[in-house]
Amino acid sequence: MEQLLFINACVRGERSRTLKLARRFLDRWQQAHPDGAVTEVDLCKDRPVPQYPEVLAERDELWNAGKLDDPMFDLAHQFAAADRIVVAAPFWDLSFPAILKIYLERISVTNITFGYDEQGNNVGLCKAGKLLLITTRGGNFSLPETAWMEMGARQLEALCAMYGIDSFQCLAAEGLDDIRNDKEAILAEAMGRADAMAEVF
Repeated sequence: MEQLLFINACVRGERSRTLKLARRFLDRWQQAHPDGAVTEVDLCKDRPVPQYPEVLAERDELWNAGKLDDPMFDLAHQFAAADRIVVAAPFWDLSFPAILKIYLERISVTNITFGYDEQGNNVGLCKAGKLLLITTRGGNFSLPETAWMEMGARQLEALCAMYGIDSFQCLAAEGLDDIRNDKEAILAEAMGRADAMAEVF
């Protein structure tokens, strides 16, 4: 049974355009993979604590003592064990909401999601072969003149390399806040791409 981990960073909840697109993808993925299981981590409900000094000190103490089975590392273990990973996060301030950054800091644990070999080279330890970012953007940040401003997908793609996840994919609906565009048509086209991607993800 394939385990798909769904990281929900949609801070507007069910009103979120990104979440609607993600739900469409997950529904189609479940239909195409009836034996698969989806586990959702809702960051707005679960609210992992930022790595404040006292949190980081506790984490360091546990890690140095070899206590990687402590609940503090549960999110990292869950992420490392997933077969497929889907992250839903709207495009905010050229990146993604802060709750996702907090989550990424909490799962980035040496000897759980990544490590180093004897030569000091990074070694990814995650099981997943694919990670998909689902996002919606008010403007168009896939154009040659604007792509350099997009930081969210780029950060996740780089982290996939660190975690040992071979395939990074992005499903984006763009231009949704441009009054010249047909928002419904853009979302409908993205839903169609979601259906197609779900079949082979």
